[in-house]
Amino acid sequence: MTLRLNLPDLRNPISDPAMVDAIIDAMTAADRDTSVRAVILTGEGAAFSSGGDLKRMAPGEGLRDANPVRTISNYRNGIQRLPLMFQKLEVPVIAAVNGPAIGAGCDLACMCDIRIASTAARFAESFVRVGLIPGDGGAWLLPRIIGFPRATDLALTGRTIDAATALDWQLVTRVTEPAALLAAAYEAAAEIAANPPHAVRLTKRLLREAQENSLSSVLNLSAALQASIHETRDHEEAVSAFLERRAPDFTGD
Repeated sequence: MTLRLNLPDLRNPISDPAMVDAIIDAMTAADRDTSVRAVILTGEGAAFSSGGDLKRMAPGEGLRDANPVRTISNYRNGIQRLPLMFQKLEVPVIAAVNGPAIGAGCDLACMCDIRIASTAARFAESFVRVGLIPGDGGAWLLPRIIGFPRATDLALTGRTIDAATALDWQLVTRVTEPAALLAAAYEAAAEIAANPPHAVRLTKRLLREAQENSLSSVLNLSAALQASIHETRDHEEAVSAFLERRAPDFTGD
């Protein structure tokens, strides 16, 4: 499944409730549909996502309420639903970062499992430059991907890095020319989709759980998940195909 953020005239901001709802609805539907082996998320137009809409940050607009208590509620019931939803997904998500990923847009890319960037991509954890903090989970997400020192560098300076630096820092795993970006994302999705779908989804679940739990807890969960995956038809097919030196036929059973 390919999903496109589709407000190109505004550079695809994601902070408004309508966009948050749309992303959550589409991702949840993909997660429930076991025929979907991978999701590619990209932006329409020149940008991946500009993050928040600066034109809606005046008092009483967007997430900002005249009452700070209601502002807290707006964040919790608004954009903060995104990282929590992405963390629960079992379907793999590939971010095809076609252009600038700024602020919450950078964090949205970090919510995905794999990031592939075009040479036109730029990344910035730029909240401090508009007098804000990462209110959407960026302080949790970014250090887990590029490490604490580099995440601190980006978050405290607000500076922008290009695609080559993002690759060097392992924020992305591949950089392509703009015209080849989606083909590279589809190639990665096809490699994922070639594997048994239950094994893929449970592997992703295990990786996500391992971010937050102890080794002993992850081992216990691994044993439970392994016991269930041993009983799938696709596991038996994978073993048979290997022993018989033929291509496997995975059905999702």
